[in-house]
Amino acid sequence: TSDMDDLETQLKAARADGARHIMIATDGVFSMDGTLAKLPEIKALADQYGALTMVDDCHATGFMGPKGQGTPAHFNTSVDILTGTLGKALGGALGGYIAGPQPVIDLLRQRARPYLFSNALPPMITAAGIAALKLVEEGDTLRAQLFENAAHWRKGLTDQGFTLLDGEHPIIPVMLGEAQLAQDMARALDKRGVYVSGFFFPVVPKGKARIRTQMNAALTRRDLDTALQAFAEAGHEVGAL
Repeated sequence: TSDMDDLETQLKAARADGARHIMIATDGVFSMDGTLAKLPEIKALADQYGALTMVDDCHATGFMGPKGQGTPAHFNTSVDILTGTLGKALGGALGGYIAGPQPVIDLLRQRARPYLFSNALPPMITAAGIAALKLVEEGDTLRAQLFENAAHWRKGLTDQGFTLLDGEHPIIPVMLGEAQLAQDMARALDKRGVYVSGFFFPVVPKGKARIRTQMNAALTRRDLDTALQAFAEAGHEVGAL
């Protein structure tokens, strides 16, 4: 993943093939790993080869970057098209959005199947989305708490001996390897009042089964320490530790 050499190879091939328009599309944050796309490097290649950049920022909107503006803002860079959701960090509402140049929006209004063949969002959902965005803009304190919680959670799991994927994002996968172990761990945690789901192939590659934990600013230190104790007990019970 994040292979910039391969990306450049594909860009060169597209130019050699005479493509009129080239667009690089990526997640801002990859949801199963919690890793961030290398947007500064991607943008540099896009500028070099005259490509557009599109970022799906569903797992970053609201809490990554200044004022929760997302992954591009986190890296202090810009992209051409940004897509996101009114769910997840914005409160679980319906629908999503695409932000970009007016010609792109005009084209999507004429050609995008979901736009043409779906009903518009109910007014109350639209109002809730707007209210959530206002809360996000003023949410620096909550964002700071979120990342403080994530750091505490990550350190606690690491100290217990669990294998985590490196990163800074509030999605923190606990790597267990085999599907059966992930399912056993989920059941052992459920018995202790901690609800998680085991993820395994085909959702993630074979041998990369995991429990994907996601941090929340509303959780207290006591909540986190209680859950850490449950992870330690469950890990020993199923042989993950």
